[in-house]
Amino acid sequence: MNNEIQSIFNRIAPVYDQLNDWLSLGQHRIWKEMAVKWSAAKPGDTALDLCCGSGDLALRLARRVGATGKVYGVDFSPNLLETASLRSQRQYPQPALASLRDAPRMPAVSIAWVEADVLNLPFDDNQFDAATMGYGLRNVKDIPRSLQELYRVLKPGAKAAILDFHRPSNLQLRIFQQWYLDGLVVPVANYLGLKEEYAYISTSLDRFPIGKEQIELAHQVGFAVATHYPIVNGMMGVLVVSKF
Repeated sequence: MNNEIQSIFNRIAPVYDQLNDWLSLGQHRIWKEMAVKWSAAKPGDTALDLCCGSGDLALRLARRVGATGKVYGVDFSPNLLETASLRSQRQYPQPALASLRDAPRMPAVSIAWVEADVLNLPFDDNQFDAATMGYGLRNVKDIPRSLQELYRVLKPGAKAAILDFHRPSNLQLRIFQQWYLDGLVVPVANYLGLKEEYAYISTSLDRFPIGKEQIELAHQVGFAVATHYPIVNGMMGVLVVSKF
């Protein structure tokens, strides 16, 4: 990702979760749960969340892999990583800081927050059992390279689920989506002093590969199986890939 996009995400970090709630009417939680389910993460797995943002998907993965698993949340924005770290501490406080009465009920989770570029991941080959990416692939500078890195770090047999916005193929839905972005998203961002930061979404959608193109890119980097699931009438989608 380039420095301009990195700067955008550093600036929106304080209101990132609030905006996601407002702009999706809370539906982003359902979509994220779908992505985690499609990643096939299970107890004891070592899982990866790329472009982890404020940590929502990584925390969901942590609940899946449990006390015997491990999650790595990767992002290039130090501000978002700090938000994610604070959020995880609130959800999973250390037993030493909690009352003895509460301690037995708190799940032990292991999450590492890593500042890194998804085009050059600081991990070994064949390291992860499952992976997710939420709203990140659309923003990377080199999509094939990002998919290639994901393929490299996944173990044979592992799956990854990549959630993102899309331009729907239906013309009326495209018109609605653009009205939504121009009439609701940008004004809300403007109210919060972040109009410039959110105005880029429309142009990022215009250049983002559609579902069948994402499948082809996934095959080109080596994924044996790739399926794209359109949701919300094609305005959102999840690319699920498997490495064999």
